[in-house]
Amino acid sequence: MAATPQQESVFRAFASHIEHQVELDKRLFVDASECTQWFYKQERQKADSPKSQGISLRSSHRASQVWRTATRITLNCESRYPGGIAAAREDFSRTQSTLSLSLTFYEFALVGDRDDDGQYSSSELRDILGSFGLVFQPELASASQLSMLNAQFDSVHHMGHFDLLMAGMGVLYEKGYRFTDWDKRALSQILG
Repeated sequence: MAATPQQESVFRAFASHIEHQVELDKRLFVDASECTQWFYKQERQKADSPKSQGISLRSSHRASQVWRTATRITLNCESRYPGGIAAAREDFSRTQSTLSLSLTFYEFALVGDRDDDGQYSSSELRDILGSFGLVFQPELASASQLSMLNAQFDSVHHMGHFDLLMAGMGVLYEKGYRFTDWDKRALSQILG
């Protein structure tokens, strides 16, 4: 069954909704990673015996940039993680899991476009919604179908239900859906 003109936009809008969350998750992950590394570096510096260094009165633009960046990281990390390295590591682990979940859900959205034509047909929408136990109602407007998909993603993402996502992916794979070369290229674009 071919996609209606309205259904053609569901795939792109759903993928875009997930991409937005992936970008946010990537930023949070990078911040947590940066602070975890900063705390480790601080601990190593404390463990090393202090060494005397000469002071240069010459200032360079590069040195000024490095100092501003280091100051920003220091202030950001100390205020974000008053619990120190333990809190930063915990957030690093959490943001890594959240990013992985978002990327896997994006993979799910790509796999759901079985014929890689950039749109969901009625049968693809039925299978995608059905993989989460939701009922496809062809009489509903595309906006309603998109709303159901976005709500499912938001719920799974918020609750961290990786198992529910993987069960849904398993249902699609049982029906013959696959992660194709086209899907790999699309996924690599948002990773970059």
